[in-house]
Amino acid sequence: MNKKYDFDQLIDRQGSGSVMYDMRQAMFGRDDVLPLWVADMGFAACPEITQSLAERVTGHPIYGYSVPLEDYWQSIIDWQRERNGLEFTIDEACFIGGIVHGFALAINHFTRPGDKVVIQEPVYHPFRNVITGNNRLVVNNALKRTGDGFYEMDLEDLERIFETQRPRMMVLCNPHNPIGIAWPADVQRQVAALARRYGVIVFSDEIHGDLVLKGHRHTSFLTVSDDAREVGVIMGAPSKTFNIAGIVSSWCVIKNPDLRRPFFNWLVINDECSPNFLAMTATRAAYRHGAEWLGQCLEYIEGNIDMVADYCREHIPGIRAIKPQASFLVWLDCSALGLEHDALIDLFVNKARIGLNDGAMFGKAGNGFMRLNVAVPRATLRQAMQQLADAVLTLSNP
Repeated sequence: MNKKYDFDQLIDRQGSGSVMYDMRQAMFGRDDVLPLWVADMGFAACPEITQSLAERVTGHPIYGYSVPLEDYWQSIIDWQRERNGLEFTIDEACFIGGIVHGFALAINHFTRPGDKVVIQEPVYHPFRNVITGNNRLVVNNALKRTGDGFYEMDLEDLERIFETQRPRMMVLCNPHNPIGIAWPADVQRQVAALARRYGVIVFSDEIHGDLVLKGHRHTSFLTVSDDAREVGVIMGAPSKTFNIAGIVSSWCVIKNPDLRRPFFNWLVINDECSPNFLAMTATRAAYRHGAEWLGQCLEYIEGNIDMVADYCREHIPGIRAIKPQASFLVWLDCSALGLEHDALIDLFVNKARIGLNDGAMFGKAGNGFMRLNVAVPRATLRQAMQQLADAVLTLSNP
């Protein structure tokens, strides 16, 4: 019989050094908001990971320099092959200390100050920050709204950008954050063909790849074509999947040796690819023993997504929840409320007392939207939705 995991458990995170809880005053100007912003889960981490960490810490009292053992890499290789159809060897992979950090390293290695880098807004805001903070130039290939309110890639505009702007790199958020698009293989093949034709490196952030929801699948960029394998640099991690973001453990895979060898050598020289023993222990346990926990977790998250969508439709018609194809982040379309940006923030923070990421953080196309993290116990989510419904009522009954 499979073990039943408890995702309804309420865990007090205040005072634990949690960004989500202990940064509320700095982020929202008050510390009494119900925080549903940072993309980590409100669930206890996969207990098989906790057990493995405890056994390592108590079972061996020396915490010295560590080196990745073969089974660490084999656990990642096996997981990616079996779950996502991605095949690679140990020589084609490298440890990375976090995806954003890895992206910064890639920017500094593959591009030069003044080079152009393509992003697709509304998109994860650290991409823009890393690009501009390192004196590179952002070029926006904005996503297009579809007739049903979802989004798609503007490939015609992307080719125009490649041809006229001559960027050095493109960021593919795959699956996409904050919208939760699991990019289809045919779309990625077209991106890869264009990138190879115009000499653009594609950085594919696949950190949400194992959080695909029912009826969808994650397609790793490196699996779609020979073109993709020529231009692709992908990074992934168990951190979002198993709620271990604080244990920094990510990995990079590059198939093209002309891209891989200089980059990996540069990482070694700069001591950027040495995992600590806790990262290796947690990663190996996640990929070897976490599949059942993940399956139950995704089922619970799907229930939360459905609850939010149904609640908005029935009780807050001015807000529409756009269901993601992957991840535990829900993109809330609040445009029907007719509020300016500051008034929308005031509604959520000061009236509803809930802390979300406002959509403008992800680019101009995010104005009128909010990003909601639903990976929390359902009771917490119900409380948040009730507070939001009560707050929206005040707009018509001031």
